[in-house]
Amino acid sequence: MSDAADQLFLGRQPILDRDQRLHAYELLFRNGSGNAAAVTDGVAATATVIANAFAELGVAAALGDCRGFINVDEEFLFSDMLELLPRQSVVLEILETVPPTPAVIDRCRALKAAGFTLALDDVVQLAPQFAELLALVDIVKIDIQPLSRVELMQLAIKLKPSGKILLAEKVDAREQMEQCMKLGFALFQGYYFAKPTIIAGRKLDHSQLSLMKLMGLLLSDADTSEIEQALKPEPGLTVNLLRMTNSVGGGASETITSLGHAIAVLGRRQLQRWLQLLLFASGSQGGTASPLLQMAATRGRLMELLAAEIRPGDAACADQAFMVGIMSLMPVLVGQPIAEIVAPLGLAEEVKAALCSGSGLLGELLALAECSESGDVDRLRRHFESLPGLGLKALNRAQTEALQWTASIGQDKAG
Repeated sequence: MSDAADQLFLGRQPILDRDQRLHAYELLFRNGSGNAAAVTDGVAATATVIANAFAELGVAAALGDCRGFINVDEEFLFSDMLELLPRQSVVLEILETVPPTPAVIDRCRALKAAGFTLALDDVVQLAPQFAELLALVDIVKIDIQPLSRVELMQLAIKLKPSGKILLAEKVDAREQMEQCMKLGFALFQGYYFAKPTIIAGRKLDHSQLSLMKLMGLLLSDADTSEIEQALKPEPGLTVNLLRMTNSVGGGASETITSLGHAIAVLGRRQLQRWLQLLLFASGSQGGTASPLLQMAATRGRLMELLAAEIRPGDAACADQAFMVGIMSLMPVLVGQPIAEIVAPLGLAEEVKAALCSGSGLLGELLALAECSESGDVDRLRRHFESLPGLGLKALNRAQTEALQWTASIGQDKAG
């Protein structure tokens, strides 16, 4: 198991619902050595690694309320290891390369009876030979890229009477998403929501600017009095800070009444983390953080954990890595260049260099985090060469812990 696990790369791609809330992740299990290394263990080894990933890495817990879509080829479909996966946490995505033979139909029927949710991947037409398999699946994933608007409409109309959940994949533009919504699609996969054109020109509102300035003060190790002065014009933030500090005290006998006292009791690192999470919340609508903000939170936490792996005990480096991670998606969120966003914040030079030019250790970690989101194994391998001490196993563990952390934020906010 250990050799296979060390070579496994766990990536993920978000799947959204009609309200653009995070519904699931497609989990990408790939051989980290790319095409260069021969994998001789066959599908049984792959299945074992995936099953163990859920146990060892805690992927099921990391998904929170979301499910994980897992690609299933013909060999994997018949592997006994498949049944070790937690059926309530996964969707088995039958690849388009799986032939709808009687044996395949029987196996899918048995998996469905055992409580698994099935999806059919990369559908672009309704071939008659797939009718029986189509009847068994719960979700139909339609690859919209090769289809014209008319072809997509015709396909959706044909599928509508079946009552299947329709998932549009490779959605790259808002117009595509809107068309799919009109056609009754329930789920969407793709990075269209991260494109600047969707929210171009949006400026940070006053409270967001205040939060970012406060974070800049904390990261530049400003005096407590300076932080107090920045907080005073923000009564809402002040009340929230006092409330949270009292609750963090766990019912301690002393009641926090002043800002300076609150900062001292809470500690600067906790205060910084609180401000960062407030920034996510302020960018959300209807109390639900956007997938982009959730991605920023996960990326920041992933980078923090990886920095701690490379430089154990260096809390400052870990904090800066977190900051780079969450700030890296700000240009998309607010429609401004990163240089304009960081200019007034007084950030450390290492943080600015990573964000503006991708340089230094933090820049390498940012590139690594981006590879883990896109599933680019070749680029991932190149960045590992620049980051001695990091490997796939460490990345997978950090990735899973980051997902768990982001899921816990959502639960805290919901509570």
